[in-house]
This record gives sequence, structure tokens and C-alpha cells, in this order.
Amino acid sequence: MQIVLPAGPAIPLVCDSPHSGTDYPADFGYAVPLAELRKSEDTHVHWLWDAVPRVGGTLVRATFPRSYIDVNRHERDIDVTMLAEAWPGEVSPSERCLTLGNGLVFSHTTAKTPIYARRLTAKEVAHRIESYWRPYRHTLTQVLNAAAARGPRWHLNLHSMPSNAYERLGRVAPGPLADVVLGDLNGHSCSGAFTEWVARAFRCRGYTVAVNDPYVGQDLLREFGDPARGRESLQIEVNRGIYLNEQTRELLPRADDLRVDIADVLQDLASFIRNATPSLIDP
Repeated sequence: MQIVLPAGPAIPLVCDSPHSGTDYPADFGYAVPLAELRKSEDTHVHWLWDAVPRVGGTLVRATFPRSYIDVNRHERDIDVTMLAEAWPGEVSPSERCLTLGNGLVFSHTTAKTPIYARRLTAKEVAHRIESYWRPYRHTLTQVLNAAAARGPRWHLNLHSMPSNAYERLGRVAPGPLADVVLGDLNGHSCSGAFTEWVARAFRCRGYTVAVNDPYVGQDLLREFGDPARGRESLQIEVNRGIYLNEQTRELLPRADDLRVDIADVLQDLASFIRNATPSLIDP
């Protein structure tokens, strides 16, 4: 895990990238080609958003891969059929966990190939929770609480999505996948006004934007979003097809332009936050 603190005067903005990690732990024990596992990464997302500290925000990112353990899933989102023994705690697997194999610990790749040629022990999964999931969630909680200590705060949960997202989800595409998809749990994790502000910021820079289609957000939004208390949490998905070769994971030439545009959005967002909370920013 990495935390990048503000490079100048801080504003109550926290951004986190839970899925862009590329450090595969030695005890992973996967039985598929690494290239297949990497297709579930939000590769380079933390790089795309590296202007966060420069505008006064804090950037938190996972350095381990989501296929090892997904910090954006509830700790009870476990498929017990992938375990060699009974799980000692409560489980509540999501539909995505059971149908796609993408729960707290992935059982299948994005191509629905089994990741393991064995069953995991309960001790292995518990280790991943205690050593990776819990520290990430604890750190993000601390950073967000500190940002909200003097009033409202803004949280951007940063992701990328495959260009065939609808197909991957088993859905019929209603049209082309947007360049940017904003998820706010259908209005529950942040205000409609803030979602629309971010949508306009991207649209005015030439990007197509959809809201809650096909992604509405996941557990981090449920944990931290509370717009009635001034705690805005918004998921932002960027279409990988506009910045990444999805087979090789190499950046496309347009990636630099996207990064610059995101930096511009962040500059505007910083001004928005300062205007919304002048008493919090001024000494």
C-alpha cells in the first residue's frame, strides 16, 4: 500500500485506487498465466491520477493485485467452495462472487478460468485479510476521517473498466461503452449535484460519460459515502480502451492526453472544494 500526501496546502479530497497494484505476493500460488491474472488489474490508474497530491489531495493506492484480495469487497464476500475447510466466520457471498468468481478472493480470471489448481486454506485467506485487506481499509478510514474532521470531504474511488465491460458482466450493451462511468450507488453514496459536476467536467473535455451504467459502485462507497453528512464518495471508471493496450498492459499514445485532462479536472475540483469550504481551507 502507498499513501501520497498533499504536495501543498491540503484540501479535504481523498482519492484511492484499490485495484491498480502489480506486486504479486510470493504466496499467491496461482495456476494460470500471469497475463490472464493481469486482465483484472486497473493498470496505471494511480499514474493517470498522480496529480491528486499536487492539487492538495491525498492519494491512497493498493500495491498488491485485486485478484489476490479485493479491498473493494466486503470481508464476508467469500465463496466457501474454493476453501479446503470450513470458514470459521460468517460469509455472505455476492452474486458477482458466485457467478463470476470475483469476490473478496478471486476464484476465477476474467475469462472465467479457475485461478487455482487447489483449494485455499482458511489460514491463507485469513492472512490476506489481516495483512492486506484490513490495513488498507484502516488506512483509508483514517485518511478520510482526518479529511472530514473540520467539515465535509470528497472521496473519489478510482478504477478502470474493460472495453468489453457489458460482455464481461453478461449483459447486452445498450450502446457503446462510455469513456467514463460514474458510480454513486444510484444516488446513495454522494449527492446528485456532485455526480453531475464531475460528469460535466469530463464531458466538457470531450469524453462520453455515463452514470451508474454498467457500474454503480461497490463496498468502499457503501462504507464511506454519506452525502447527508457531507461525505461524498464517487466511483470513477475509465474505459481502458482509450489509454491501454488491454493485452500487453502497455500505455497507448493517448494516455498522456488523458492524464493531462484528469489533472485539469482535479484542478477544477480543487477550486470547487475551496469555494465550497472556504472556512476549512483558510488558516
